[in-house]
Amino acid sequence: MKFAVIQFPGSNCDQDCIAAINGIAGLHAEYVWHKETSLRDFDAIVLPGGFAYGDYLRCGAIARFSPIMRAVVSDARAGKLVLGTCNGFQILCEAGLLPGALVRNRSLRFVCEMVTTRVEVANSPFMHGCSEGTLLRLPIAHGEGCFFADPETLRQLNRDRQVILRYSDRQGRIVPEANPNGSIENIAGICNHERNVFGLMPHPDRASDARLGSADGAKIFRSMMETINANRAEAGSGPAKQVA
Repeated sequence: MKFAVIQFPGSNCDQDCIAAINGIAGLHAEYVWHKETSLRDFDAIVLPGGFAYGDYLRCGAIARFSPIMRAVVSDARAGKLVLGTCNGFQILCEAGLLPGALVRNRSLRFVCEMVTTRVEVANSPFMHGCSEGTLLRLPIAHGEGCFFADPETLRQLNRDRQVILRYSDRQGRIVPEANPNGSIENIAGICNHERNVFGLMPHPDRASDARLGSADGAKIFRSMMETINANRAEAGSGPAKQVA
């Protein structure tokens, strides 16, 4: 099963994503340069963290106009799974694939630490095997990771259960002290209404090996593989071909 990892000028977590995905049996990841125009040979798409185009103008604001983004938007609307981490989350919001915006951390400081997140929606396409309330330890590293949405958008996100992860303490409590960047309602990650596009500020790619302090991030990549195989089996085409 092939995952595309999009490379923008300034991406710096693309190698982390490649290593994390290729470390999972049955998955194979390849770089796709931002000037490419097609993603038809891939089963899923990953927009990695970093500083696309140096984060000039606004995080993700320039990257959304890269040639590859036409294919990302088209494939997302066709139902392909798309994951955006950190800067990738910012790009997805700028491209209109996810609602809301990521703004400057309320502390006005760059934050880099391991955080606890709580799974809010059980068995979503990106959280197979994770029951509601499951705690995932994931690292963050951002200066503009404060999620913001207007009241109506926030109501819709909660009503339609599009909030997938919230920052919590180690007991799973959603408290201000566990919020590293001031995100509204401790939101760490959301999906679109169709549930095939997921953006989160934490880095699952940096938490896919226990030697890094947590392997919880690998659950997200494995869940994507399980979702794709389940969808193909349901469609009658059998499981996706796995690449060693």
